[in-house]
Amino acid sequence: MMNSSKKVLAAEQREELLRILKARFDKNMKRHPVIEWDKVQAKLDQSASGDKLWSLNEMERTGGEPDVVGFDEITSEYIFYDCSAESPNGRRSICYDSEALASRKENKPATSALEMAAATGIEILTEEQYRELQNLGIFDTKTSSWVKTPPEIRKLGGAIFCDRRYNHVFVYHNGAESYYAARGFRGSLRV
Repeated sequence: MMNSSKKVLAAEQREELLRILKARFDKNMKRHPVIEWDKVQAKLDQSASGDKLWSLNEMERTGGEPDVVGFDEITSEYIFYDCSAESPNGRRSICYDSEALASRKENKPATSALEMAAATGIEILTEEQYRELQNLGIFDTKTSSWVKTPPEIRKLGGAIFCDRRYNHVFVYHNGAESYYAARGFRGSLRV
């Protein structure tokens, strides 16, 4: 069982997650052509008692299908993004942030994108990261994903989201309190 207060996976959960991540890594080499799984595995093993594997498991559990998309030479960290074809199913029908959630008088969603990301230990993708992801494949052709909103837009009550239509990435705006069954968010994690 998972110990949620310590955010540590049981040994069998850890092994299953590593099996899933390796299989996805091997199947999608175009996302990380110069990265070797053994080095990723070693880094994950170093964090075995930490919460990074727990966060990756939460990304997986909510439908994000996390995969390695890069390596930061400066920090020596591997970068994982949610790589599910559509916005993660377990993270949809949510507004943008806690302020937006509090502003809804009725029909409130269960949570918000920023609250869920924080609880999971991940960062919501920025517009730039979202565009980087779209260079690695085709994502969000039927759904959309909230992305980190610049403070000047959020201060005015708005939030931004992205999707891919007509083989092009679009950035849109909406009231931060809005939520839709086909809109969720994608996250990133550094290990």
